[in-house]
Amino acid sequence: MAGVRYVGASRVYAKGTRPAVDALDLDIKDGEFMVLVGPSGSGKTTALRMLAGLEPLDGGRIEIGGRDISDVQPKDRDIAMVFQNYALYPSKTVAENMGFALKMRHVPKAERDKRVREAARILDLDDALLERKPKALSGGQRQRVAMGRAIVREPSVFLMDEPLSNLDAKLRVQTRSQIAELQRRLGITTVYVTHDQVEAMTMGHRVAVLSNGKLLQCASPRELYDNPVNQFVAGFIGSPAMNLLTAPLTDDGVRLAGTVIPLTAAVRTAAARDKLTELVVGIRPEHLHLVAAAGVSVAGSSAGGSSAGGGGASQRELAGEILLVEELGADALMHVRLTGEDGSDDGTVVARTEGRRSPALGQRVLFRVQPDDVFAFNPETGARLAG
Repeated sequence: MAGVRYVGASRVYAKGTRPAVDALDLDIKDGEFMVLVGPSGSGKTTALRMLAGLEPLDGGRIEIGGRDISDVQPKDRDIAMVFQNYALYPSKTVAENMGFALKMRHVPKAERDKRVREAARILDLDDALLERKPKALSGGQRQRVAMGRAIVREPSVFLMDEPLSNLDAKLRVQTRSQIAELQRRLGITTVYVTHDQVEAMTMGHRVAVLSNGKLLQCASPRELYDNPVNQFVAGFIGSPAMNLLTAPLTDDGVRLAGTVIPLTAAVRTAAARDKLTELVVGIRPEHLHLVAAAGVSVAGSSAGGSSAGGGGASQRELAGEILLVEELGADALMHVRLTGEDGSDDGTVVARTEGRRSPALGQRVLFRVQPDDVFAFNPETGARLAG
């Protein structure tokens, strides 16, 4: 086992084009489960392929266990990779697939069989499956065989390139928990690539968010959720995504839907320092607290008699009309157009509420927002204003 370091690592595919990976600096600890996440074209897969030796570096270096492996052949890097498409040999049995790399290294058959059976036990692959061909396996079983092939090599680093993308939704949830538990038991440094931020948040010890080849933030899932450094990270992390709205500044906060949402003193000071007249404000769906619907107060609210039908909302309350309700069982997602008494229309937001008491389509609703739950970003740079 060993840690991994990217030191100013870059990859440029064509002269004059934007780097696919731009001076990446990332320190992955020994035994850590690091997830690289970002949209298509963010550079996450290229960064993984650079570590695997499948892409050359155009600048910087990569280290494994303190050893510079930038110019080392892939077979000599002591890594094992799990691909998106499984890459199993259709003519070989499960056992032969899992032990093939060891056979190429001339590992004695008795040792190969021992490692294959140990990996099969770890992955809950029974002995009967070891004699089957890949075509006789389910998608989840094929994925576990691909992982077993990596495990038997006993590498210093596991590399996983979107290994769950070919599985159905239920199997993805099951398999991602198995991968996370497996990594915890084996303690092998793992670099995992995905475009799915839910996978990233539920699996990684730390998550590195990339966009346009640049590393924007690397932190624990909780830190990314609570303290995103910029608008991109804030909007990318969280499901459903954070609501992002552009709003004019007032003396006390920002004006949305005809009312003022207070901002902390630190945010107002930062906005004044940057001479901003408007901000991009972010509010997560779970931070829009439903207090009234169609003039009837919601049970347990402290709206103080305010209603969605008028009467003057407090400074911390937003009014709107429901355009769509997504019923998810335990909770519901309401798509709401924010509208003020002055006729203002400030866009659409998504709010999470209790599924059994969700208002209906077309109803007027009122939300309470706490100042500490409001994120503020510079509309020009996307940087978060300290709050």
